[in-house]
Amino acid sequence: MYLTFAWRYFKAKKSANAINIIAWVTVGVIAFATCCQILVLSVFNGFEGLVKSLYASFYTDIKIVPDKGKTFFITPAQLTQIKQQPFVQNFSLIAEEKALLQNGDGAQTVVYLKGVDDNYSRVSGVPTKISKGKFATGTVDEPGLILGAGIQYAVGVSLNPAFESDKLTVILPKKYSSGSDPLQSLSEGNVLPTGIFTIQQDFDNKYAITNIDFVRQQMGLAENEYSAVELKLKDKTDVTDAKEKLSALMGNSYKIQTLYHQNMSLYNTMKMEKWIIYAVFTLILIVSAFTMISALTMLVLEKQKDISVLQSMGASQSSILKIFLSEGLLLGAIGAASGIAMAVIICLLQLKFKIIKLGGGSFLIDYFPVQLLVTDFLLVAATAAFIAFIASWFPARKAAGQAFELR
Repeated sequence: MYLTFAWRYFKAKKSANAINIIAWVTVGVIAFATCCQILVLSVFNGFEGLVKSLYASFYTDIKIVPDKGKTFFITPAQLTQIKQQPFVQNFSLIAEEKALLQNGDGAQTVVYLKGVDDNYSRVSGVPTKISKGKFATGTVDEPGLILGAGIQYAVGVSLNPAFESDKLTVILPKKYSSGSDPLQSLSEGNVLPTGIFTIQQDFDNKYAITNIDFVRQQMGLAENEYSAVELKLKDKTDVTDAKEKLSALMGNSYKIQTLYHQNMSLYNTMKMEKWIIYAVFTLILIVSAFTMISALTMLVLEKQKDISVLQSMGASQSSILKIFLSEGLLLGAIGAASGIAMAVIICLLQLKFKIIKLGGGSFLIDYFPVQLLVTDFLLVAATAAFIAFIASWFPARKAAGQAFELR
């Protein structure tokens, strides 16, 4: 019944044309704000999904690292226990250290040298991101080196199949060294570039991957001493549950990191940016609330006689309140539904035709990615409904408190 009154008031011709204008302006502002909210949140979802997929290509589902220091000892018995966990698909041993990479021409750069074993291709997506050459880490005596695209440029490596690549020199700090000569604490070895990977700038400019036995030999690591163990979990595994079980299995000397914990700052930054944008467009909805208050206040003044008639027919203050609350919610619902519908149409067109392009040519994709989530629709609709309710409350209270007067 209340919505019926609200709908009739919305459609009815007003004595002052300004009431109609303000009402439609209110609907338009709400539609614009909700449309922008859905669009921006969907674009953030698209970029978030893209970034997470890129980071997931380099980082594994779970990584076991030392609780303190750079390395830890892990026995074959412990590795067997890890492998026997029902949620573990495979694991790879890692030895990693910061190193200086040089070529014969004198070009050099600092890299994070990551030594991996033969299982690495079964737990990581890096081998699928090779843009030149192949993923071949070689042996301890003839190590191969897979470079990030940025490192390739920094040291001037060319992987032309028509010519044999020159070996690069790797200078690493030794884990255990004695004596006063600082040169004795460094080791030097030669590696042959075999491939280039291209994932994301953070990795392309930072990492180089080679044979784990070569890195352990150069660093002088002891038996069973490693930097990390990277795990790939089976499909549909509860990562939180797997983390808790591994923590109980390994003890306090090890730290268990999920994909989120390996990239905590990145994920927190993306979430913060998304909520800031949401808050900005919520402010636009709050601005629209003032126009709604104006439209409903003018409507209450115009419908004073109607209110008196309803009161004479036995309508309570609560009923009058609900009628004008329904009017405000109706304005908000029409605006929000229109805005959400426009946003869905734009997003579907973007998904199908890639209409809106990204500027520049240095991105992995040349269009804005979008991803529609039901939770975003519910959030935006709930926000619009809440603001519409608050905005319509004050005029509705005024209408309900109007003294009975019928002339």
